[in-house]
Formats: sequence, C-alpha cells, structure tokens
Amino acid sequence: MTAPFGQSTVLGYPRIGPDRELKRAVEAYWAGDLDADALRETAAGLRAEVWRTLRDAGLDAIPSNTFSLYDHVLDAAVTVDAIPDRFRALRLDDLGTYFAMARGTAEQPALELTKWFNTNYHYLVPEIGPDTVFAARPDKPLTEYAESRRLGLDTRPVLVGPATFLLLAKAADGAPAGFRPFDRLDELVAVYADLLGALADAGVTWAQLDEPAYVADRTPAEIDALRAAYTRLGALTRRPKIFVASYFGDLGDALPALLRTPVEAVGLDLVAGPGNLARLASSGPIPGKTIVAGLVDGHNVWRTDLRAAAARGAVLTGLADHVAVSTSCSLLHVPVDLAAETGLDPDLRGRLAFARQKVDEVVLLGRALRDGVAKLPPSAPSTPDGWRDDPVRGRLTALRPEHSRRGAYAGRAAAQRERLALPPLPTTTIGSFPQTAALRSARADLRAGRISAREYDVRMRAEIAEVIAEQERLGLDVLVHGEPERNDMVQYFGERLGGFAATVNGWVQSYGSRCVRPPIIYGDVTRPAPMTVEWSTYAQSLTRKPVKGMLTGPVTILAWSFVRTDQPLADTADQVALALRDEARDLEAAGIRVIQVDEPALRELLPLRAADQKAYLDWAVGAFRLATGGVADSTQVHTHLCYSEFGEVLPAIDALDADVTSIEASRSRMEILDDLRTAGYKRGVGPGVYDIHSPRVPSKAEIAAALRRAVAAVPADRLWVNPDCGLKTRGYAEVRQSLVNLVAAAAEIRASLD
Repeated sequence: MTAPFGQSTVLGYPRIGPDRELKRAVEAYWAGDLDADALRETAAGLRAEVWRTLRDAGLDAIPSNTFSLYDHVLDAAVTVDAIPDRFRALRLDDLGTYFAMARGTAEQPALELTKWFNTNYHYLVPEIGPDTVFAARPDKPLTEYAESRRLGLDTRPVLVGPATFLLLAKAADGAPAGFRPFDRLDELVAVYADLLGALADAGVTWAQLDEPAYVADRTPAEIDALRAAYTRLGALTRRPKIFVASYFGDLGDALPALLRTPVEAVGLDLVAGPGNLARLASSGPIPGKTIVAGLVDGHNVWRTDLRAAAARGAVLTGLADHVAVSTSCSLLHVPVDLAAETGLDPDLRGRLAFARQKVDEVVLLGRALRDGVAKLPPSAPSTPDGWRDDPVRGRLTALRPEHSRRGAYAGRAAAQRERLALPPLPTTTIGSFPQTAALRSARADLRAGRISAREYDVRMRAEIAEVIAEQERLGLDVLVHGEPERNDMVQYFGERLGGFAATVNGWVQSYGSRCVRPPIIYGDVTRPAPMTVEWSTYAQSLTRKPVKGMLTGPVTILAWSFVRTDQPLADTADQVALALRDEARDLEAAGIRVIQVDEPALRELLPLRAADQKAYLDWAVGAFRLATGGVADSTQVHTHLCYSEFGEVLPAIDALDADVTSIEASRSRMEILDDLRTAGYKRGVGPGVYDIHSPRVPSKAEIAAALRRAVAAVPADRLWVNPDCGLKTRGYAEVRQSLVNLVAAAAEIRASLD
C-alpha cells in the first residue's frame, strides 16, 4: 500500500523553460513589448508544462509554487507581506512593486542580491525591521495549486520556511542596534499558521516548508526556536500535512529537534550531507514519520550510481514508517534536459543526467525501494584513461612553495606606482561592456557557419576599438577591452581548456532572467593555446593607458562549472590554476601591465559548517596564488569579488595577496568597508560604488557620497573607483551616463583630498 506522501518526488524543477522561455517573456515585459497578462499567461504555460513532465515521468508526489518570475525568496517576502515601506511608497501595482524590489527604480535601489548558500543562484535579501508588519498573502501558492488541480494533479505547495526566511534576512535601515530579523520568528510563525490554514481550506493535503539554513552552524537557541516553531505549526488542527525539507548538507543537531515535532515528513540531503544517514541510523526507529531521502544529486550533472543510492535508501526503510526518494535539492541548479545535447561525446553523454533524467532516476529508485534493487542498471564504468593528462599531473607533483609567492606588497606597490603612474582614486570598470544584439548575432553567425572566423575576428576587433575609444572619452584611468568575444566569464575558458565540455542548451538560472551555461569538467585540465592574449594585446595597442588582462580565477571556474567527482576539488583547482598561470605569464610577456583574476565565487564554495572551512580556504587561496604567482612584482594583479558575505572570509581575501581587490558593495550599503577597516586590510581596494544589476543610473551625488564613506574607511592612496560588477547585461545609454557620473564623482573627491 502506497503511503500518503508517495514513493518519489523532487524538491523543485527548473523554471526557465526548455528554451529559456521565461527569460524572454520577462525581458520583453521589462522592455514594454509584452503586457502583464501575456507574461502571466506564459508563466502559467511553463508551470503546466513542468507538472505534465513530472506526471508523465511517473513521479507520484509533485511540488508546486516552486515557479518564480524572479526569485523564490522574493516570492516568500511577498507571501508574508514583508514589503519594505520604501517600495510601498512608490504606489505601484503588485507586479510593479515586485520588480522594483528585484531591480530597483530611479527612486529606490533594489534589495540586496547574494548567493543562495553554496550555489551560483542569487536570492534577494529580505529587509526586516522591528516594525515590519507580517500578514498572510497566499494568492500565489493558491493560484498555482488551483492550476495544478485543473490538470488533475494534487500538488504539494512549497514555501521557504519561516526560520530560514528570517535567518536569510537583514535588518532594515533604521533598526536598533542588536536587532536580528530572527527575533521576529514567533510573529512570523503565526502568519505561517494562517498560510497553512488557507492551503488546507483549498484542499491541499501536503505542504513543503524548506529550512536549508539549518545545514549551517546554528546556536542551541536557534535550534530550539526551530523545534518550537514546528511544534506550534504541527499542533494546528487546520493545516495540510507538513514536509520540512533541508538540503546542501547535514542537519546536525537540528535533525533530532525536527524529529521531535509533530510534522509528518522530514527531507534529508544524503548526497551533500552523508552524516544525516549516520545520525538517523544511530538514533534507532523513527515511528510516525516519513523520511524523504535526497539520493539523487540536484547540484551536479553526473548520473547517479543507482545501486549505491538504493543501498543507502534501504538503511532508512528499517527506521521510518515510510521512505520516499527525492533529489538532494531542487533541480533548479541543473540544466533542463540532456536530450538537446546530441553533440556531446557519447562516452561523456552516457555519464550525465540533467533535470529530466534525474526525475527518471528518482522514479527508478522509488520503485527499487518498494520492490528491490535487482532491476536497477549498473553504475557507470570507471574514468577513461583518455581523460588523464600525465604532464599536468607531473607539473603539480613538482610544485614548490616559491611558485605561489611574489615579493612583499610594499615593494610591489612601489614598482607598480612607477610603472603605471596612476592618479589618486583611479577609475576603472570590472571587465565586460554591454553585450549588444550585434555581438550575440556575430557569435550565432559564427556557430552556424554564416560568417568565417576571419570575419568574426574583424567584428570583435571593431567592437574592442570602440570600447577603448569610449573609455578614453569618458576619462577612465585603467581600461578594459570589453570582452565582446566572451559569451560568459567561465564558459569562454571552458571552451578553450582541455578536460572541459560545453553544452548547447545547458542553461541554468543564475538570478532573475540571467541564465548561464556551466561547462562540464570531466578530465584533467590543460591549456592547448593562449586564450586571451590576442584580444588584450590588440586593445593595449590602441591606447597608452593600461588595459587590464581579464582572467577568471580557478575557484570561480570550478564553482560555475559542473565538476568531476572522481578526484578532490583541490586537485582540479590546481590544474585550472596551472593553465591560468601560463596565460598570465603570456599576457605579461606581451606587455600587459595589469592582470585581473576574478574570484567572485570564493565565498560561494565555502563549506556551510565551520569545521570544514579552513581546509577549503587553504586550497582555494593556494590555487589563486599558484595562478598569479608567476608574474613580476611590477605587474599589478587585481581580483574581483561579488554578491556574497565576504566579511566572513576576510582573512582568506587578505591571503590571496592581490594588489587590488574590487568588491560588490552598493546593494549591501558599503558594509564591507567596516569589515576591511576592522581587519586592517592593507592593499588596494575598490568597493563598488553603484549596482550594475539594476537599470537605474546613479547620480554623481550618490556615487560621491559612497566614495566619501569609502575614503573614511580606506586610505585614498589605496582606494579605487569602480562599479559593482561587469557591464555586459546593461545597455550603452545607461552605462555611459553612469560612468560619466562615476568619473565626475571621483574627480570631485580627488580634488577634496588636495
């Protein structure tokens, strides 16, 4: 007899559509080419398509309310009416208010954007104060549930859990010192009780509340608060059955706390959190509970070893009243369907599973736990010998500490001042300039054979020449070539390094309408030829000002790729670092005086438990220093970090030993400056003075105010002036005006220093 929960489920599914239909619809709405009704119609069609896909695959417990027009944490804020007054004051309609919080307006900056745990997905950070008035607004989950019912499905609405919602939030401006959004948990739980009641009234039988914040280190008080919250919600008489889901790691002491509450089901990540299984096995039987076992990796693209996964699931069947199989986390983090990737090497393709294929794996495992494992296919064979590169492995074995060292910073800084002759508060950008329709068309034409490689080269050089001329007109001090030839800062390198494979349609949502195609690292990493030298040296030939060579760092390349799992991440990072080291030395030899090695994902890969963090930071820092340790002291090394809580890893940032570090700072209200001052950071720093992920143009006065805060925290002789991030997603009109204001603000503050 099948238990009420079902035998197989997933925690979420990609919402962008098989051909990025959501991206196109949302961007058309922003551009005024699609009205709100048409946008909603497109969204409803995408939801229905996902539900039919999951039903037809044989999944017997299907989630809803995992869809979002921009971000599910933003959706949660709207569902509990946690809309900051500064957005209410705009007096927009519901959709206008929603996108104002996501993207900002001329009057108000957007909510802060940061990484969702240790993934490359970005969420919008709720702003909660002591006066925030919570209220239940269940329209979205109820609407989507009603849509699924019309398809004959009894779906399971998914909500961000109340504890995680508040742990992810930040105190609103004006909140008293010491206030924590988590202090409001009791009041928010009362609103969740209203939400669950509304779902029950609509006929919902199961609701999923996600509490991934508890796979990180939590205080005993926070764990007690979680137990109290779900004891209270579980005691409600008017509610659906409650499934509390966790993912991205071990629940630790939060697991027994949850098991002592009246909730009917608890979900555990058994891929990233193998300790969950050991803790359950040592605790003895768990009567009255369904355990939802995350046996299929939702965060990587490799096929599941089904027999090994089934063996882990079988351990649970003797402990809980019912065991269901699931993905380890939402499938939001992997591409939609492998069927589109007909050009991949057959041996590699046979080892992969995207979202659609992972659903099949979940269904197979669910049936195996019910009927036995005999019918499961065998695991993939061992890694082919052809994916191994002995010379690279030999280079790693021969490395010595001196390969990762440069001279002392004071000596480097003096050599760079003499060589570069920059003014105080030098101005620059982070790397990319707008990726126009013409550039995208050129890449598409090259792929399709409509233009030759020579013609493509001519078009890219023309764009670089215009970008250099534009920066000269603007008066920037350190220039970039604009990266017109790059589709993505990781994919570009993945297409040129050995051991990587690129997909055609392997899109994954990064934030909002922004999608990326992570490459797949399947073998040892090699650099067959220089990757950036031609473009950077051409740009440098057009100007006497320094032009930055632009590289993506080893940790970020790993974080934004699907990484092989047959060797430690540290080994793969060092292989990538060797390739970048060779590239940096070639750039230097070609006359490039400034080299930027971006590491925006340094914080992203940080393990969620403190006990695991030192080992990660040691190899992450080591890989960066290996990549940059081969250039001369007179060559200035920059790095860039964005959209994470970098105050938590400042010692590691210092240990990178970059000459200049630019850091996202505008959406977080320059919080990083206090951290830098407290830490006594002694190198160059460029806190981003305006947010490029919003279409609003910052005024000169706004940028100047940000710079005054920066000068108060960082000595002017070490301060750089730059936007938060690259400019590829913006249009030229807003970029020009923003940079005009940036240069003017820098000049104003520079003059005040005299």
